[in-house]
Amino acid sequence: MDTNIMEPNQNSTDALAGVRVFDSDGHFYEPAAVWDEYLEPRFRHAGPRLVTDNQGHVRATIAGKMLPYIPMPPSSDTRPEKLLGAFEPAARIADMDRAGIDVMAIYPTKGLYFFGVEDPILCAALCRAYNDWARDYVKVAPDRMLAAAVLPQRDVGLMLEEAKRVLGKGLQGAFLRPNPIAGRHLDDPALEPLWSLLEEMGAPLILHEGTTQDVPQIGNDRYDNFLYKHMVSHPFEQMMGVMELVCGGVLERHPKLNVMITECGVGWAPYWVDRLDDHAAHWGYCSYKLKESPSFYFRRQVFISAEGNERLIPFVVQELGDDNICFSSDYPHPDHDFLGVVDGIKTMQGLSVESKRKILGGNAARLFSF
Repeated sequence: MDTNIMEPNQNSTDALAGVRVFDSDGHFYEPAAVWDEYLEPRFRHAGPRLVTDNQGHVRATIAGKMLPYIPMPPSSDTRPEKLLGAFEPAARIADMDRAGIDVMAIYPTKGLYFFGVEDPILCAALCRAYNDWARDYVKVAPDRMLAAAVLPQRDVGLMLEEAKRVLGKGLQGAFLRPNPIAGRHLDDPALEPLWSLLEEMGAPLILHEGTTQDVPQIGNDRYDNFLYKHMVSHPFEQMMGVMELVCGGVLERHPKLNVMITECGVGWAPYWVDRLDDHAAHWGYCSYKLKESPSFYFRRQVFISAEGNERLIPFVVQELGDDNICFSSDYPHPDHDFLGVVDGIKTMQGLSVESKRKILGGNAARLFSF
């Protein structure tokens, strides 16, 4: 019998009572005061700010540069800056309680822009400020919240320095973009010391795309429609990141390095893993010589976050198993509904109780050793 198919008498959520729900992808919406308080004085002029341009659009600036316009939802109620939990730990905990979430891993919003800052010294200073603030935020309730460290991806030495400074000291996991930053892909040999350090520290690598339009990004060179850009940038940049880590031999060389792929759903994974296996079999002579198939490394080391009650979750479990999928809400971003997402997983047809336990919390807790 397929244990991933729910039996009729398993429809009740009673069997999931006591499950510790772990949201693997939440966000801060960093208030402007962060940069005044935490950024070193000589860099404070360069902190992220919101300004109104000459067309009346609210846009972000960082390092004195105005960034491309990102259209926000017309309803002010769904904007992240309107949710107090985006700023305040106590309000976030209250929102988590209402949604039935016990633990949340939290990543940046404005910090996504750091990766387009060309000055590595300034980029590192921004990362330090964010990391210090995030550490203070989550220590209010360390049993309920954790934050990953944003690393200055443009400079390997500065990444190593910041990782050693904060990982395991209030922050868990290294947050990077999957895009080519400073001309480097994730399989670039220059990054080997970082992968070794994360492996040694037991810190997962968190890859998170953001349609910031200020770094090399799929769709940015051919579309001016933000829906199109957002639609393609998140999954395709992440799929290429997985390809580089797997087919470039990074995960083979670093068997204890675990990777979390966030905010692009999970439906892509069976197709992509199957295609990676096929290409390794037929075109492997063109690339790094893997000892195992790509699917072996994916199943062993790659975790993927499902967006809310994504309908393709049962299909992905059927094809890849239930050890790699984690639940996420994307709170407080307006991309998905927040309230009800936990119940959406609990009542989802086509999943066993054991699979739901793993997806709702067990897999993320294992990834973060939480």
